[in-house]
Amino acid sequence: MSEKRLIFAIAAGGMMGSMVRYGLSLLSLAAIPDWTIAGTLVANIAGSLLIGLIAAWSVRRLPSPILNGFLVTGFCGGFTTFSAFSLEALLLAGSGAWSVALGYVASSIVSWLMAVWLGWHAGLALFVAKEPTAHTKS
Repeated sequence: MSEKRLIFAIAAGGMMGSMVRYGLSLLSLAAIPDWTIAGTLVANIAGSLLIGLIAAWSVRRLPSPILNGFLVTGFCGGFTTFSAFSLEALLLAGSGAWSVALGYVASSIVSWLMAVWLGWHAGLALFVAKEPTAHTKS
């Protein structure tokens, strides 16, 4: 495996994940214009679900390090927005909206954990290794 190919795969995945994240942010703002944190919350829930699915698929299918780097480190890393979440929570608390900040942090963490659990179990169910079937001649 080429280290350069892995780095390129991670960078390409990160770019794609970031672009999808930006689009999701625009959609969230259009749907709920007064709730600017909706995009971050939805991205982190969806990213947790997705990374759970990918992790379960990876355990069953053992993808190449390049594909795994593209999907997990690149795409999911670019798509999820923990740093944006942290800043938004800090700004909410700093503006005196402590109950909103604490609710945002609590709902985010619980939702992400539930989503990654759901993604993991859905992935295990979807990507179960198929047992070879015996063919008999009649």
